Formats: sequence, C-alpha cells, structure tokens
Amino acid sequence: MNSALVRSIADLSNRWRNHFSRWRNLSKSSHLRRGVRGEKLACRYLKRSGYKILLRNFRGRTGGEIDVVCRDNDTLVFVEVKTRGGEDFGRPVEAVDREKRKRISRGALAWMRMLDNPDIFFRFDVVEVVIADDAKPRVELIKNAFPLSKPYLY
Repeated sequence: MNSALVRSIADLSNRWRNHFSRWRNLSKSSHLRRGVRGEKLACRYLKRSGYKILLRNFRGRTGGEIDVVCRDNDTLVFVEVKTRGGEDFGRPVEAVDREKRKRISRGALAWMRMLDNPDIFFRFDVVEVVIADDAKPRVELIKNAFPLSKPYLY
C-alpha cells in the first residue's frame, strides 16, 4: 500500500479521534453525570409506579425532544426529567419553562405522527429528581404537569 495513503488515513483517523474525544470529556462533567443518573432513577421510579417505558431520549425530526416516552394504562405519557443537586434555586419543575414545553410538545407531536396520529389519550408529566451530596435521592412525579403548548393542536 502507498505510504502516503497510509499516513493520510492515519492523520484523518487521529483528527476524528481528537474531535470525538472532546465529547467524551464533556460527558464526564458532573452535571451531565447527575442528569444521566437522575434519568435512570426516574425510569426506575416510573416502572415501580406501573408505567411501561417505551423509549428514552426521543428526538423528533422537527427539533422536539422527549426524555422518556411511556404508557400509563391506556394513556401515552411524555415525561420530562429534571435533576438537580438541591433546591437552592427553586424546584426542578420550575426549569420547565415555556420554550422547553414547546420543545417537548413538538417531540410529542412527532411521536404521534410516527404512530399515524392515533385517537388516544396523552399527557405530559415531569419527574423531579433531587440528588443532594449527603442524602438519599428524592424522586417526585408530577402528573399532567402542563398541557400541549400553543400553537400546537392535536
């Protein structure tokens, strides 16, 4: 094989490795690790509460995103998980502002389109997870936390 080609391939693979290693380092930051842990705790809590987890981290083509899509009996539930290290700056649910609700609503509508717009009940829940350094994590489910955001209709 041509040595120039081998060097070129090696150089290219090193550039890609360096590019993606930055993402690996970001994923090790404490707030992202706390978020992943909070999502796992939330899913465990939802399962114990009788929910059936369908998918985690759904991203719609239109930019919508859902942390957890699940089913509670005959109701499709779109769950936003908010994890915090404490409540110094308010409850985690307060971080689900208007823009975040719109993004979740867009994701929910994208999910419904994938199902061919079925005639089913759905709702939006929020799971608050507080992981303090010196205490056992606290998980709280807020059912029907908000309606489908305007201007979206279903």
